[in-house]
Amino acid sequence: MARIAVIGAGSWGTALAKVLGENNHHVTVWARRPELATELSTQQRSDVYLPGVALPPNLQFTSNLAEAIREANFILLATPSHGLRNVVQQIGSLASGTIVISSVKGIETDSLLRMSQVIAALLGESAPVVVLSGPSLAVEVANHIPTAIVAAGNDFAAAKAVQDIFMNPYFRVYTHHDVIGVELGGALKNIIALAAGIVDGAGFGDNTKAALMTRGLVEITRLGAKLGADPMTFAGLSGMGDLFVTCMSRKSRNRYVGEQIGQGRKLPEILNEMMMVAEGVRTTQAAYRLAQQHGVEMPITSEVYHILFENKDAKQAMNALMTREAKREKFG
Repeated sequence: MARIAVIGAGSWGTALAKVLGENNHHVTVWARRPELATELSTQQRSDVYLPGVALPPNLQFTSNLAEAIREANFILLATPSHGLRNVVQQIGSLASGTIVISSVKGIETDSLLRMSQVIAALLGESAPVVVLSGPSLAVEVANHIPTAIVAAGNDFAAAKAVQDIFMNPYFRVYTHHDVIGVELGGALKNIIALAAGIVDGAGFGDNTKAALMTRGLVEITRLGAKLGADPMTFAGLSGMGDLFVTCMSRKSRNRYVGEQIGQGRKLPEILNEMMMVAEGVRTTQAAYRLAQQHGVEMPITSEVYHILFENKDAKQAMNALMTREAKREKFG
């Protein structure tokens, strides 16, 4: 039985804690807000993030970070991307000797670092970091809907250890060597999900959405390859798989935000009413800058950026994409 600290009590952190608890591990979940930790401890459910889902009685909850991490063999990070740096700074030397798991899907907007790079910069390059990513809606995982994801790490033994603590009949984990590709796939697909939602909200059709998802995958692969990923990674669970579920599911936060924008609402208004974070908004800013920095052509990402941050009309953005110069299709 492993001792695992889950840092973050949102929908994803709580769903993963539930998996680990049902696998009979000793799990302590850290919640940033003391009142949430108290609610989870007393009610053994999360009415805000996973309504109607009973949590295993062996889960413990705290708002004391040091208490959560004490004697842990694994630290699972499940915070929003913009809060990760601050949390890891607080963890510091407390993480010594533990395997750190990042389930955070984003790119830091200021530094343009991937989440595992932020962790390594703060904890040291020798800290074993494993990235957990793939098509995995939290509410479905919490309700035992069969799910398959990947655990990617430069240290195979660490990736295998993460695979072992999570595997069960409804949660299948594959190991992977390509940390860059797995991490970028999980982050960048949220931009295309925003675009897919805009397509839905603006009243475009299935043909449009299919083309958007396919060409979106090309953009993800282009940038990933430029940053050192294996292009084939994006044909797997953390690329194509995660892209499909996030673009198609009515449960996807990023698709929802895009749909609302496609219907004419403004981004600040949408975000202000949401309890949960749509990571694609910040990731669009980071990817737009990365594409410019590395000279990578990402027309869909660019148009999503213009819609989100420059108030460009969705139909004008679609026209800009459709009337670009004629080209030969070439994947990658």
